Amino acid sequence: MDQTTGRAAYRACRDILVRHRDDYEAAVAAFRWPDLGDRFNWALDWFDPFAAGNPRIALRIIGEDGTDRAYSFAELATRSDRLATSLAAGGVAPGDRVMVMLGNQVELWESMLAVMKLGSVIMPATTALGPKDIADRVDRGSVRHVITNADQVDKFADIPGDFGRIAIGDAPRPWRQYRLADAAALPSRPATRADDPMLIYFTSGTTSHPKLVEHTHSSYPVGHLSTMYFLGLRPGDVHLNISSPGWAKHAWSSFFAPWIAESTILVYNYTRFDASRFLTMLRQADVTSVCAPPTVWRMLIQADLGTKPPSLREAVGAGEPLNPEVIEHVQRHWGVTIRDGFGQTETSALIGNTPGSPVKPGSMGRPLPGVAVEIVDPVSGRPASEGEICLRLDPRPVNLMAGYLGDDDRNDLVSVGGYYHTGDTASLDADGYITYIGRTDDVFKASDYKISPFELESVLIEHPAVVEAAVVPAPDPTRLAVPKAYISLAAGWAPDRATADAIFAHARRNLAPYQRIRRIEFMELPKTISGKIRRVELRSRENACKTDDLTNEYRDR
Repeated sequence: MDQTTGRAAYRACRDILVRHRDDYEAAVAAFRWPDLGDRFNWALDWFDPFAAGNPRIALRIIGEDGTDRAYSFAELATRSDRLATSLAAGGVAPGDRVMVMLGNQVELWESMLAVMKLGSVIMPATTALGPKDIADRVDRGSVRHVITNADQVDKFADIPGDFGRIAIGDAPRPWRQYRLADAAALPSRPATRADDPMLIYFTSGTTSHPKLVEHTHSSYPVGHLSTMYFLGLRPGDVHLNISSPGWAKHAWSSFFAPWIAESTILVYNYTRFDASRFLTMLRQADVTSVCAPPTVWRMLIQADLGTKPPSLREAVGAGEPLNPEVIEHVQRHWGVTIRDGFGQTETSALIGNTPGSPVKPGSMGRPLPGVAVEIVDPVSGRPASEGEICLRLDPRPVNLMAGYLGDDDRNDLVSVGGYYHTGDTASLDADGYITYIGRTDDVFKASDYKISPFELESVLIEHPAVVEAAVVPAPDPTRLAVPKAYISLAAGWAPDRATADAIFAHARRNLAPYQRIRRIEFMELPKTISGKIRRVELRSRENACKTDDLTNEYRDR
């Protein structure tokens, strides 16, 4: 099969999802993953053909300083060609791993396209990394080249290794200047196969040392057809995603899904998030769809939402499960339902509340078209109404990673019994809707009752004193374990007995007796670089603490 035939198959499958955007049952019935043949390169076979000569805006970046820059599809196709030419002249070869450590700037998008066009492997990294984390990624990722800004180069000063160093801005030798070639003279087309490595992400490390996740020229570029459907995107939309570069969610919603749909990617480039400025931008930039993590949605509802942005059609929560009270607040003020979903760095979107479908409070929705999700009982290994979210491996899912690099033991562990095991638990109802329970590592028993930290945390953050909460098991001589809440307080609330009693009372009113929060401690919650709470650190703290050490702990009376 040649590239033209593969591209046609890709477009036909994309068009099926766009056509049935509001009809889940029809989309599931009609959609099958495209047969691309042996060779496929998304940047060359999908992006370039529709971008050539296309004047529509592909990328618009609005800064908190008032800057507003837009780039057409045609411009980005040409710019990435010229950059690919320059990179190839500087020694970047097919198969080389290129760390791209950039913020929300045009160079990020053109670098990802250019590296892809060369048949090299993109390794995104956040600029929040310190020298120790960078050294780990350079070493374990076998990095051959780095692209970053001049203000980041000092972090690489003591990192050993013979890798190419490319800087945007003035940087000392051995860093060389990032530049676009005067003319695009791409080397001969790389012989990239659909199953060749294309992208390597490090996970956020919420439960362990960050893992290296390898994706191919198929698993993300093709797999994100499901993400496009979940987001509800169609050609001509303006999609705004709040996500930091360097993490998989950025590739999901600020790169692949919008450009699969031939939509405009809108970026809000900020140092410190400003809710009121963000709301103004939603109105002025004619945003049709917005995707943001629960933290941002909570910040928005604490601000004055005002009237619904006139062009807004879709609102999505992602990154972590969304709490029902946030959904209700936005629905009440804007008449728009925030749709929740589920996926991982290792996959594209797997489950979602899709446009036009009834939304059940608390549910993540149903398996997306083409995605064979099953809920598997961890004891029997068979499908059940409650258990682990899994993907059947025969046939291997198109939108699943190639595997964890350099970790055969972990690959074997997540592939037991003919399933890919996500490590997340959920329940399945008679209508096929899936409700999140928690990470398999997070769910625990108290007095022989199974406790889902997420359920308890959802209730706690409804209290005005609580900005964030993390519930973990605290050792107890009678019950074996009891639910303990670590809480980050809102401004104006004191970390004292009175505040603890108010939160305890709120929890008692809204939780079943067996779910009762027995202990509270106020603190700034430990997080990964990507902003996710490290519950594993809190659980370790509980196991290591003695009663005498818990001077800041309050117990329900």
